[in-house]
Amino acid sequence: MSIMEYKWKALSVTAIGALMAAVDSTVVLLALFPMAADLNSDFVTMIWVIIAYLVVNTALVLSLGRLADMYGRKLLYNVGFVVFTIGSALCGFAPNGLSLVGFRVVQGTGAALLTSNSFAILSEAFPRNETGRAFGIQAVVWGLGNVLGVIIGGVIITYTTWRWIFLINVPIGIVGTLWAYNTLRTVLPPRGERGTFDLPAAVTFTGGLLSLLLGITWGLLYSWQNTTALTALVLSPLIFAIFIVWEAKFSKDPILDFSFFRNRVFAFSLAAALLQFLAVFSVNFLLIFYLEGIEGLSALESAYLIIPFALAAATVGPIGGILTDRFGFRRVSILGLVIGAASLLLFSRLTVSSTLLEIGIIETISGVGLALFWPANTSAIMSSTPPAKYGVGSGTMNTFRNTGGILSFALALTAATSVIPPGVVYQLFIGNLSGKLPTSLANSYLTGQSFAFEISAALVIVALVIVALTKVGAHPIISEEALAPAPIRPSAGDTET
Repeated sequence: MSIMEYKWKALSVTAIGALMAAVDSTVVLLALFPMAADLNSDFVTMIWVIIAYLVVNTALVLSLGRLADMYGRKLLYNVGFVVFTIGSALCGFAPNGLSLVGFRVVQGTGAALLTSNSFAILSEAFPRNETGRAFGIQAVVWGLGNVLGVIIGGVIITYTTWRWIFLINVPIGIVGTLWAYNTLRTVLPPRGERGTFDLPAAVTFTGGLLSLLLGITWGLLYSWQNTTALTALVLSPLIFAIFIVWEAKFSKDPILDFSFFRNRVFAFSLAAALLQFLAVFSVNFLLIFYLEGIEGLSALESAYLIIPFALAAATVGPIGGILTDRFGFRRVSILGLVIGAASLLLFSRLTVSSTLLEIGIIETISGVGLALFWPANTSAIMSSTPPAKYGVGSGTMNTFRNTGGILSFALALTAATSVIPPGVVYQLFIGNLSGKLPTSLANSYLTGQSFAFEISAALVIVALVIVALTKVGAHPIISEEALAPAPIRPSAGDTET
């Protein structure tokens, strides 16, 4: 099989995984009300249906990326499809809210196996001067997946039961598993260079991150005086300190090589990714609250307003990738962040008289900004990662991005509950509000929403400054060897065609 053939087949495998995850992320939001009603669950439980998936996905990606560097991405990516599929089936048959949260943890573990490997697989399959294009095509898949999620979710909620939003992943997961097994090749380190898996580092890093995320989430959702929140926040830096000392002084094969952060491109691009995801992940949550509470739309009608954003991202994603390959990540990242900051400032100016057309236009602008930044930022991080450590690089990137996303989600709920009663926020969150908000609550919500979007715009501007300070050329690694695809060493059972 030629490299030209293999790279596109590898992309098709990661596209199936991305499509499944994108569809799932949209339809779950649409189905919160029927899930809550059918399972007789409260506000907090339904929030954890979202957060549990995000937290476990975030906490595991670094460790799983390291395992993929050691034992091959084909193995772990296939396991990811299987675990995600099993988790989806379990969610579809969940008897109550708490079990659904637990099964979402299983699903999130499968997602971590997929996301920790997808960018590494593409980085190995594509030459360095074409990775931007590959990452841009992934943006297309995510955009189309979000659109399909709205359409499929609407049909499922209208004509069937919410359980099918999870069960629909089962046939997709089976197809993905079989295609990945028959398509991907195993890329292994040379004999004697595999190293060992640093279990103490994996445990302490995962524990420290879980403690931090749970502490912040618990504090935002309940109270900063909550014993669980305070305990988690106190334990987190202690656990991270143990992790750092172990990695620096005792580990033979660090799970996170701190020398990566001496590379300005790697370190600054990670910081920009964290800030950008912190700023924009909550946008659609706040907009759905706005469309339901201010415009009086249903949850499904509100979700239709995601489509302009998704279509813009899908359309511009490949262009962003091509521009990154041609002009370098820095210029394209800055352009994407400028557009993203402008869209957030426009969102902050929404009023009770804003039209759906205006919202759709701003959503489109936001999608363009993300579609330019995302492939450029991904290319910067992965191209500054040594090929033998692609799994660690991809895992670190997803850890930073997902952390920003979780905090953004929690802050969005906090912004809403700080200005309107929690019971009303619950109705907005699950899509069960009857009519528009009263004028006084609507004005209060708009004030809080405007402030949240202004803070988000400021975060994006900070990310823009960080990217501008990198001051590097198109590719951080520009040798002929670096521009070539990673060597492929077929494992037993792999065949050439």
